[in-house]
Amino acid sequence: MFVSENLGTNELGHLTIGGADTITLAQEYSTPLYVMDENQIRKHCRSFKSSIDQFYGGNGLVCYASKAFSCKEMYRVVASEGLGVDVVSGGELYTAMAAGMDAKKICFHGNNKTPDELNMALDYGVGRIVVDNIYELHMLDALCAERGTEADILFRIKPGVDAHTHDFIRTGQIDSKFGFALETGEAFEAVRLALACEHLNFAGIHCHIGSQILDTQGFEAAAEVMMTFIKQIRDELGAEVRDLNLGGGFGIQYTQKDDPLPYERFMEVVSEVIHSFCAMHDMALPFILIEPGRSIAAPAGITLYTVGGKKVIPDIRTYVSVDGGMCDNPRYIMYQAEYDALIANKATAPKDTVVTIAGKCCESGDLIGENMPLQACEPGDILAVCATGAYNYSMSSNYNRIPKPAVVFVKDGKARLAVRRETLDDIIRNDI
Repeated sequence: MFVSENLGTNELGHLTIGGADTITLAQEYSTPLYVMDENQIRKHCRSFKSSIDQFYGGNGLVCYASKAFSCKEMYRVVASEGLGVDVVSGGELYTAMAAGMDAKKICFHGNNKTPDELNMALDYGVGRIVVDNIYELHMLDALCAERGTEADILFRIKPGVDAHTHDFIRTGQIDSKFGFALETGEAFEAVRLALACEHLNFAGIHCHIGSQILDTQGFEAAAEVMMTFIKQIRDELGAEVRDLNLGGGFGIQYTQKDDPLPYERFMEVVSEVIHSFCAMHDMALPFILIEPGRSIAAPAGITLYTVGGKKVIPDIRTYVSVDGGMCDNPRYIMYQAEYDALIANKATAPKDTVVTIAGKCCESGDLIGENMPLQACEPGDILAVCATGAYNYSMSSNYNRIPKPAVVFVKDGKARLAVRRETLDDIIRNDI
């Protein structure tokens, strides 16, 4: 019935998440409200970590991708499961460190890191800085020289692999703002230059082929390409590559039509490619890093809204409006992302209507979804949108000066506040 195993119903016919009644949560914390199931987050963390142990003999690290969902409580949870994190900005890095993350387990990404951000990374002693371009390479080398220190770096590589996903979230092809291209020789030249930098330690290479990928072929192809490049670096430059970061992008089930593989299967087939290549070419197994974000956070989260007006346009469509929208979930207007939704206080009733869920922002495109099956609803009902744990809170905005929702974590039926709801005073705080 539900797209996530942590959802259920109780004797009142209400939707539950992690054993907590969503109607009670809505009453206590108001709406819109993001709800994250801690046990589900931990389960996914353990799945990836155990796969590293099983398929690479523990020779690797799972780094949670902060951009999916970042707050101090999330970092505390993933750190307690033995994970590192990947960050892409000074804000994510600062939050991770404020939550007590081990800096040595942090990978710092980004296609245009500022001098201030790189200095922050050096101040904290970040374990790996993933260099995206030659400008950054020289800037980081100069900053390290000024300090009399060194930094371990990886290069982001475009492996030229089509991930069979939305054009906007394909990042492994040559026409991308991220990384160095292989086919032009750009990536090889970058490694050659890095080996000559006095204050940088070339540690490895990184790739990321896209997001919400539901099959293994793209990951297998990327692993083969990256291992071939590692061999070229060894054979032609005499340098050993310590780290191979294979990124993330593992897909989840947003609706019933999505059919993702178990995460362990993704890990297994890629490990077979890497082990086979190493054996064939007499190469040491590199230290493997992966960066799942969506697949850890998204299935663990839902968003609760209160239904407002309903507008029936005969023979065209029915609009159901809610007290949130693109300001807390911009993925539909950006990607036409599809979700499963239900009326949380009527969760056991049949979905016998088809509606378009509209947000409250002053934009015609402010929709949560179109032509969505839903239980018959009235103003005051609570609408739940499933699998919103990733790229919802993290992409939220104050468009129309709407305060951002609160975030609560639930565990074994009990809830705790993780992020306070913004107030109107928060909205004007930086105004002069």
